[in-house]
Amino acid sequence: MITLHHLNNSRSQRILWLMEELGLPYEIKRYQRNKVTMLAPPELKAIHPLGKSPVITDGDLVIAESGAIVEYLVNKYGQGRLKPSSEKEQLRYTYWLHYAEGSAMPPLLLALIFNKIDANAPFLVKPITSKITGTVRDMFINPQLKTHFDFMESELTKNNWFAGTEFSAADIQMSFPVEAAESRGYLSERPKLKEYLNKIHSRPAYQKALERGGEYHII
Repeated sequence: MITLHHLNNSRSQRILWLMEELGLPYEIKRYQRNKVTMLAPPELKAIHPLGKSPVITDGDLVIAESGAIVEYLVNKYGQGRLKPSSEKEQLRYTYWLHYAEGSAMPPLLLALIFNKIDANAPFLVKPITSKITGTVRDMFINPQLKTHFDFMESELTKNNWFAGTEFSAADIQMSFPVEAAESRGYLSERPKLKEYLNKIHSRPAYQKALERGGEYHII
């Protein structure tokens, strides 16, 4: 039996969704973030040394990292589902499966960190920190975000889904950065990405995963 070690408001929500799409039997072990630090509890380190989510156990296997978990579940249990059959779309599938965390998430995380620096800076140094964070945003973070989300928008004008004509596990993997972008107001002029979100949110397996996982908010 697969066990998902599920941290609230985290990337493990998309692993729940994947297992619902595949119709797999699984168990959920729940963990709650620290309400002050928003970090995962130390109990997760008993499962994997990094103490992060998502992580699954399947028999004596312990598998961490969203992309690795997606590949494992699709390859072992998918029976050809959620993975393109053509070589061209397989290449796109692999690209987007790894792009989600390797390229799309870093500028989003930087934006989040710099927002927290601004919000928590002591009053006396706030003018200095605001100048520094503003410069970094203007010179690096915001241009990177624009480049990435313009790229995603453009790709979805060419195909119905990220890997091609059919919904795949790459779309599940890409859901987190796109949902994060929507929650932070980056999709106001990107109708294809908004359409993509509407399509995934209407999928029965997505809705069932929300029921199983509980309240879900992008931090």
